[in-house]
Amino acid sequence: MHIQQGLSTADVTAGKYPTYHLGSGWNAMLPERQKRSGTSVRRFGTVVIGGGYTGLAAARRIAEMQPDQPVLVLEASTIGEGSSGRNSGFVINLPHNTKMGGHTSPLEVARKQIGLYDSGLRWLAQLVREHGIDCGWNPIGKFHAAASDSGIENLNASLAQYREWGVDFEEFDRDALQEKLGTSYYRYGFHSPNNVFVQPAALIRGLADSLPANVVLVENEPVVELSESSPFRITTSEAEYVADRVILANNGFAKALGILRDRLITIFTYAAVTPRLPESELRKLGNSPEWGVIPANRLGTTLRRVQDGRFMVRSAYSYEREQAPADTLAQLTSCYQRRYPNMKSHEFEYVWGGTTALTRNGATFFGELRPGLFASLGCNGAGVLKGSTYGKLLGEMAMGAQSSQLSDALSLEGPNWLPPEPIRRIGVVSSIKYQAALAGSER
Repeated sequence: MHIQQGLSTADVTAGKYPTYHLGSGWNAMLPERQKRSGTSVRRFGTVVIGGGYTGLAAARRIAEMQPDQPVLVLEASTIGEGSSGRNSGFVINLPHNTKMGGHTSPLEVARKQIGLYDSGLRWLAQLVREHGIDCGWNPIGKFHAAASDSGIENLNASLAQYREWGVDFEEFDRDALQEKLGTSYYRYGFHSPNNVFVQPAALIRGLADSLPANVVLVENEPVVELSESSPFRITTSEAEYVADRVILANNGFAKALGILRDRLITIFTYAAVTPRLPESELRKLGNSPEWGVIPANRLGTTLRRVQDGRFMVRSAYSYEREQAPADTLAQLTSCYQRRYPNMKSHEFEYVWGGTTALTRNGATFFGELRPGLFASLGCNGAGVLKGSTYGKLLGEMAMGAQSSQLSDALSLEGPNWLPPEPIRRIGVVSSIKYQAALAGSER
């Protein structure tokens, strides 16, 4: 196993920004990138905190709408090493949660979300095309697969929603799934076209490197303090900046700046990727050069056959702290072995963890927290497309624009209250253990 050490200067005990035991495997596969260093300018109209999908989308739109004004983006790590470069690379344009619309029906919430995500996906695809971002963009959909009775029940419930939403899908029994995926582990599943595969580190790096010229991107400069009101004082590890408006796009780590402490939790999840496999081994992984499986339980195992001949396994969760790499390796190896016992080797080249921000009701905070302070926080594990979509709209909102899409985003319910520590930790850890037991063979 190849281990990328020391790529983040963050101190997780301070809780200001994420740190990781191991570097992102996706980022390690790419050529070394020239990092953006600091700036001598200290006064900006807009400062964006966070250089992930949300932050870069917001910065891009603000820079496009005010081409004569510089926009500062502050990223705690290096582009590609943060959470945006650590996910599984599924860009899914379907809702993950439609039961958070207040007085609005779940169907109406779903329609709003689908409209938002479809628009965001078109915009993201346009950026990839226009800037020639080489990120393996592949709009071939994804599988959902179940190995247990409860998993099959969950998939049938999902299909009931798909029918209501008018989403296409194709169902598969065990034999048909084995032909597609190369394993008899799953008893039932379906495929839907609503997904694009990407190499996530390549995508976020490409988006960063194609920002308008008036965006000033500074890496390896975490924000440690943010003042209450405009003009905002933004204190980093290296300097202090002043801004008329601030875009908060640092997801769960906004808590460390005093924002939404009673609404957000940070969860670590884990992934591993094999070396490039020989053709004889790839034939054991089904009849398509690229595919992915979403599990039938929220704590189940995600799989992805990558078009460059690698295989990815993602599973396991921990609350607020990254688990030991040895535990991660053992868990992910077991997931791989149980599904593909006939592989010659179950060795991984890269193993890593990544964070996501969850809310109790699955809702994202989107909007203006107080005058001049705008935020999109709590991606709930759907950060690539939701971040790009909401970041774009947040940038437009900060510039005073109005649109039906912005109205739809603002109409959705926000995150609800979470109990304080230590009750919160007890509740979340207990829930993870319960859901893991419930997942059974879906893990």
